Amino acid sequence: MISHLFTLLRAVNVEFKLPCLSNMKFICLTLLIISGITDSRSEEYDVVGPEDAVLAVAGEDVILPCSLKPNTSVVDMRVEWFRPGLKDSLVHLYEDHEDRNTDQIQSYRGRTELIHQELQRGNASLKLSSVRASDEGYYKCFIQSKSWYDDVTVDVRVEAVGRPPLITVDGFDHSERLHLQCESEGWYPEPYLEWLNSEGVSLTSETTETQKNTDRFTVKHTITVHHSVGKILCRVRLKHHMLETQIVTSSKSFNPWRTSVILSLIAVALIVIAGMLIAAVVCKNRELDNYGMSTVDRKQELDQLKNENMTNQKECKVLQNKISRTQQECKKLQNEIKEIQQERNELLKNENMKIKEELHQQEKFRKQEELEKIRKQKELEKIRKQQELEKIRQQQELEKIRHQEELERIRKQNGGNCLLQ
Repeated sequence: MISHLFTLLRAVNVEFKLPCLSNMKFICLTLLIISGITDSRSEEYDVVGPEDAVLAVAGEDVILPCSLKPNTSVVDMRVEWFRPGLKDSLVHLYEDHEDRNTDQIQSYRGRTELIHQELQRGNASLKLSSVRASDEGYYKCFIQSKSWYDDVTVDVRVEAVGRPPLITVDGFDHSERLHLQCESEGWYPEPYLEWLNSEGVSLTSETTETQKNTDRFTVKHTITVHHSVGKILCRVRLKHHMLETQIVTSSKSFNPWRTSVILSLIAVALIVIAGMLIAAVVCKNRELDNYGMSTVDRKQELDQLKNENMTNQKECKVLQNKISRTQQECKKLQNEIKEIQQERNELLKNENMKIKEELHQQEKFRKQEELEKIRKQKELEKIRKQQELEKIRQQQELEKIRHQEELERIRKQNGGNCLLQ
């Protein structure tokens, strides 16, 4: 304490050997001592961001968190968001109380925003709209004042949810095994497709195919199962999203196919019978020629054969009509099967949309709870800081009183010395 006093005295060129201090010098000395004793604390700030990667869904908006701790306004500071490692790296720039995005990366034009109302609270988070797959990667949040700067890195992961998987029937063999194909498109990054039986056991795909169009993936897998397996599930998933479609392969589902096959076989059998009857007529004509029947008998036989031929022709026409009706029924059954599959796919699509909506609501509630928790933590931090400031103020008041007493004692001593001299 005394050393501080001597330092301040030397700063104003005061020596203790002087006969007496003038009133003006005494006042200046007092002010210098009070201002010098008060410790000036240079505050240090930290730029903080999320510890884990930020998950973004393609086509939606996302917030990249970045803030100053302790909470201090960044309105008068420089806030820069950029992509490290890129030649043209600027994502968003705030400087001199305004956004300056002249050199912004072209793909981010019109999609970035700083919430200016939050800058007063030290919140420099960036809102990125209409997220794309190319937005995935690392971002740096850089905050700079006249005498200080710091930054933090934010990892952004993008997922694009594709269309619900579509299961189609490619056909079946004589062993009553069904050939199925599952296809889904519009995913990012590359999703994982798997077949599951009714017990949830994974089934091995026979063929797998993955295609990438621009920034989206299409996956296609095939499998062969027996009709008695029951329910077959095709599931496509990413780390945080999943869509699935199921098909029931019971014996009943094969009835339309079996019916069409049976009707086709009946039609073929009728055609064969008609051919055999025509062949029989031709054979009889040849036999009559070979045996040299009489003209009357041959005429009678020919008349009989003509009658039989006419009868066979009528039967052929009836068979042809039946074949035509059978083919129409087959087409009708196939159309009904397609309609049933479309209705099933539509129901599954609606169900998947409901599930997605429920997941979105749950995520929204979770984020609200997290924001409420952060708000409470901020309030507690504010109360703690106010208590600390109050404690520091009291300490400074006590220190000020002690220094005033010390000055009073020194003044008395100097006054006594003047009197002695």
